[in-house]
Amino acid sequence: MISAFTKKCIGQFDLCKNHQMTQKTVDVQHLANQFLIAMPGMVDENFAGSVIYLCDHTPSGAMGLVINRPTDVDLATVFDKVDLKLEIQPKAIEPVYFGGPVQTDRGFVLHEQKQGEHTTHYSSSLRIPGGLAMTTSKDVLEEVAAGYGPSRFLMTLGYAGWSAGQLEDEIARNGWLNVPAPTEEMAHIIFDTPDEFKYQNVLALLGIEQSFLSTTAGHA
Repeated sequence: MISAFTKKCIGQFDLCKNHQMTQKTVDVQHLANQFLIAMPGMVDENFAGSVIYLCDHTPSGAMGLVINRPTDVDLATVFDKVDLKLEIQPKAIEPVYFGGPVQTDRGFVLHEQKQGEHTTHYSSSLRIPGGLAMTTSKDVLEEVAAGYGPSRFLMTLGYAGWSAGQLEDEIARNGWLNVPAPTEEMAHIIFDTPDEFKYQNVLALLGIEQSFLSTTAGHA
């Protein structure tokens, strides 16, 4: 059964070309292209137990996508809502994810960049240098439906956002642990790892087990 939250989201789902994010290549510094994992002391139910891929981090703020919170909406349902047909199996039955509490009526597609490509050809896309790409325009879904889009991708409704200095403060207060990793290892966790194992597998990148994670940890 589809929950009230996901009914609301897919009812308003809009991968639109007029979204505020425009095509660009940015020299993202700081924590972009890293994982954030919620520490045991996280009390915000939007993020407790979550793993986030951080897409952008500048002095103005940060944004990322939760990658381990599947909803009860599948990709085929969302494609149908934007007048596209997704018949590729098993993609059609893969879940759409809760990406964060900001703009939950918007779709965000996290996907691999094509080898040697320095900019994306989608009309509204953010390329994370050294990492993945995030696209909000419908053209990425059109390519997937036609069979020549990104082979590995994850779609979310909503994103996680922080204002200037907010993420740094939350990390200092031990709300998050940031985890860098080679891009291919990150992609494997995001796209190929079962959701229930993503948290522990990110921790394993640091060589620690979840049972040993204390509320006094800090930066990776």
